[in-house]
Amino acid sequence: MDHEHYSKERSASLDLLLRFQRLLVSKLYPGDCVGQVPNTYSPDLLGVGSLLKKYAALLCTHIGDILPVATSIASASHRHFAEVSRVVDGDLTGILLPELVVSVVLLLSKNAGLMQEAGAIPLLAGLLEHLDRFNHLAPGKERDDNEDLAWPGIMGSFFTGQSCRNNEEVTLIRKADLENHNKDGGFWTVIDGKVYDIKDFQTQSLTGSSIL
Repeated sequence: MDHEHYSKERSASLDLLLRFQRLLVSKLYPGDCVGQVPNTYSPDLLGVGSLLKKYAALLCTHIGDILPVATSIASASHRHFAEVSRVVDGDLTGILLPELVVSVVLLLSKNAGLMQEAGAIPLLAGLLEHLDRFNHLAPGKERDDNEDLAWPGIMGSFFTGQSCRNNEEVTLIRKADLENHNKDGGFWTVIDGKVYDIKDFQTQSLTGSSIL
């Protein structure tokens, strides 16, 4: 909460829902108590789990109604996708859902039995198809997927935080590979011996390709 920037565009009701969602998660999060019999839960805890299921059902119903409409509009063009994404990002889908999914996964890792009793996970799983259809409309998705598959090891070294000098599995890109990639419409450039993909920056830059 200390690092969260409160958005002035967020409605009071949406902020209240977010606080309510966090309260439910905090009540279900296991404490430091010892001596509890496995797979036995207090009526209060089961009540909170039931409330989480009801909350997730209402939220998923709303999102299940919104996403097909959003996907239909976003499929018109990249500009439509950008505008729809901005709207969805400020809606329940973009504010409540991501945090709820992460919280449920965390609770599942801490107390799988209780989460199975609550029954909220199947409700969230029902949104996967809607989310997948919307995400498939993202501009550059196929290009990003193809590049990730074509150059394995680059993303892995990035997420592990290892430097290129200490990583023995660094992918070496030959000059011919770079030239062929750029001929096919890509935009790779070399800075200090490292290859950078600036294709996305090219589309946003006002300076033109020649300067880049």
